[in-house]
Amino acid sequence: MDALMDGLREDLERLTAIPSIAFPGYPPGPVEEAHDLVAALLGAAGATTVERIDLPGTAPAVYAEIPPPDPSAPTVLLYGHYDVQPPGDPALWLSPPFEPTPVPGGLRARGIADDKANVIAHLGLLRVYGGRPPVGVKIVIEGQEEYGSPFDAYPPSDPGRFACDAMVIADLGNLRPGTPTLTTGLRGAAEVTVEVRTLAEPRHSGEFGGAAPDALLVLLRALATLHDAHGDVAVPGLRRDPWEGTSYTEAEFRALASVEEGVPLTGTGSLGERLWSGPAVTVIGLDAPAVDHAASAVVPYARAKLNLRFHPHQDPVEARTRLVEHLRAQRPFGVPLTVTPGDTGPGFEARTGGPAYRAALTALKEAWGTEASYIASGGSIPLVNGLAKAAPAAEVLLFGAQDGMCNLHAPNERVLLPELRNTVVALAAFVREYAADFRAAGAPR
Repeated sequence: MDALMDGLREDLERLTAIPSIAFPGYPPGPVEEAHDLVAALLGAAGATTVERIDLPGTAPAVYAEIPPPDPSAPTVLLYGHYDVQPPGDPALWLSPPFEPTPVPGGLRARGIADDKANVIAHLGLLRVYGGRPPVGVKIVIEGQEEYGSPFDAYPPSDPGRFACDAMVIADLGNLRPGTPTLTTGLRGAAEVTVEVRTLAEPRHSGEFGGAAPDALLVLLRALATLHDAHGDVAVPGLRRDPWEGTSYTEAEFRALASVEEGVPLTGTGSLGERLWSGPAVTVIGLDAPAVDHAASAVVPYARAKLNLRFHPHQDPVEARTRLVEHLRAQRPFGVPLTVTPGDTGPGFEARTGGPAYRAALTALKEAWGTEASYIASGGSIPLVNGLAKAAPAAEVLLFGAQDGMCNLHAPNERVLLPELRNTVVALAAFVREYAADFRAAGAPR
C-alpha cells in the first residue's frame, strides 16, 4: 500500500481538481469529465466491465465489475460518489476550492473528503490486488448524490446488477482521525412547511397593533412548542433511545459545530442520543420581513420550513405525521396553522454480528492498530436503502476515509492522507478476511 500512495494521491488531485457540481445552474461538462476519469481509472486498475448508467434527470453513474475468482468466493459491492457540494463563498476558503492544496498531513479542496477520497480508496483496493482481489467486486460510483437523484430508487428495479453478499458504503468515515469507526445507523429525514395568514395586508402597528393578530408572533409561538425548556424535542411519538456507542466529547462537538463561547448546547442526555438515536427539529427557513427594511406594521403572513431528523427505526411517514399533527393541533391566540408535509426519507440501521461485520472489525484494527468504535450518523445516504432492497440478504458496512473534523460541506474541506492510506489497507484486509471466512463456512452464493 505504501508503494501505491504517491500514485493514488496524484489521481486524487486530478479528480478533485474537476469541479463536478451536479446542481442546477452549474455546467454539466465537469460532471462528465469526472465520470470519464473515474471510469478510466477503474478500467486501468483491472475492472473487466466498466459501464455508464444513464437515467433521466440525473448525472451518469459509473458501474464497474470484477467477477469472483472462483464459484466459492463472495461478491462485495463498493459505493461512492464523484459529485461534490458547491464551494460556497470563495472568500471563506484559504485556497481556491478546486486547487488541491497541501495542509499538514493531507490536502484541502472541495469534495476531497466527500467523497472523492473514498472513490480513490476503492481504486486503491483494486491496485493492491493487481486487479484480481479474492472476492468478486462490483463498484457503483454515483454522479448526483449531493443534490439528490432518481438513482436512489433504481437498484431494486435491476437487482441482478447489484446482487452481492456484502457492501461497503464509503460516503463517511471515522469519528476522529486515528479512530477506526463503523457507522451502524443513519437517521431519517423529513421536511414540513408551516404557514400563517392573519390579515389581507400589513396594517400600521400603532393603530392596529395589540388587537390585529400578528402572523409572525403566531408562527413563533407555534414553533416554540416543538421543544421543551431544556431544548429536547417535545413532539409526542418521535422515538428516542439511549445511545450505547462511541460519541464526540463535548469539547470536540463544540469545536466542530463552531458553538460560540458561553452558549450552552441544546437538549439533555448523551451527545450520541441527541445526534443519532433521538429526533431533531430545525427551522431551516423563515419568511418574514427583513430587519433592515422593516416597516412599523403588523405582519400579515409568515412561513417556516422545518427539517426533521428521526430515529433509524422509525417509519418516515409516521415520524413526519407526528410533527404535522403536533403543529396542526396548535392554535396560538386562537389562530390555525396551515401545515404542509414535504419530502421524507427513511433512516437505516445495519445488521451487525455477521461474517462481513466480523471481517470488517478485524480489518479496521489491522489498518489503524486499535479496536474499531461504532457510531451513527445524523445525516442520510439515500441510496443505501435502495441498495439494501436490491440485495436484502447482503450485510451493509459503512466506513471510509473521511473523519469528523474534515469540514465536509463547509469551507476548507480536507482529507488526511494517513486516513486514506489506512482505509485502503482496511478494504484490502476486509476482502481477504471475508473471502476466507466465506469459504470456510461454505456459504451459498
